[in-house]
Amino acid sequence: MSKVTKMESIAQIHRTLGLPGPQHPLVTMIATQTIQARRSRLPESYVTNLYKVTFITKLSGKFRYGQGYYDFDEGSILFTAPNQVVGGAASYEDNEGYSLIFHPDLLQGYPLAAKINQYGFFSYASNEALHLSEEERTSIHAIYTNIRQELNSRIDDFSREVLIAHIELLLSYAKRFYKRQFCTRQVATSELLQQLESLLHQYFAGEQAITHGIPTVQYLAGHLHYSPNYLSDMLRSLTGLNAQQHIHQKLIERSKELLSGTTLSVSEVAYQLGFEHPQSFSRLFKMKTLLSPVQFRSGFN
Repeated sequence: MSKVTKMESIAQIHRTLGLPGPQHPLVTMIATQTIQARRSRLPESYVTNLYKVTFITKLSGKFRYGQGYYDFDEGSILFTAPNQVVGGAASYEDNEGYSLIFHPDLLQGYPLAAKINQYGFFSYASNEALHLSEEERTSIHAIYTNIRQELNSRIDDFSREVLIAHIELLLSYAKRFYKRQFCTRQVATSELLQQLESLLHQYFAGEQAITHGIPTVQYLAGHLHYSPNYLSDMLRSLTGLNAQQHIHQKLIERSKELLSGTTLSVSEVAYQLGFEHPQSFSRLFKMKTLLSPVQFRSGFN
């Protein structure tokens, strides 16, 4: 396995690319044309403690992300959080766009420092990038233009506040546009929900729960070919419930079937559903139904 290089600062990225020092020590914007021209300087794989938001307006070729490659369309955004392994470009030509890169320290002392962890799209897989309509692309382009102009201006006491305001606006737009993408993506909503229902039904109806325990969001995401965060956010936009809540909903449905249709004890029902401790099952059941398993069974009878 090739060694993964650590990129720890904006200045280090500029040095690696052979660029002049950054205009601001905690944030920079680099044109993808520049990265293309200097791509041989980049390590094959690297990890940073930086945030990166890459806005692609035009790209022919592929961008390496984790263990795979991503084919960008015109008008796409890819989000990278600290400590994610990324890589250089392959077959990377005739591209246009910008990479906005900023250090978490830029946000210290501002509400965005805590809020940024709530933007799940920083953990989406590369094939779950945000694809923009023409109108959305115009809005994002305007924000990137404002950030670039601010970085090219004289740094003063207000620069940091202005830059953070633009970054927060960018992330807010991304959140809105992702919700639109969840509703308009090619895979039909009903198909995803049917696949999810079938997967959970098979899991609880068979012996998987007994042998492997309660299914995890990671398990569902892997079988449905999504990243965990993307799956949860998409389900929440469609049904109001995230992936974990869907698991609990199916678990309670199955537990009601077992409590009402079999003579299994509460402990045996808990075991059938994958719980290690019956008390954990009873707590979850009562939280979801306002009845204990024993009370539910008695009421049904």
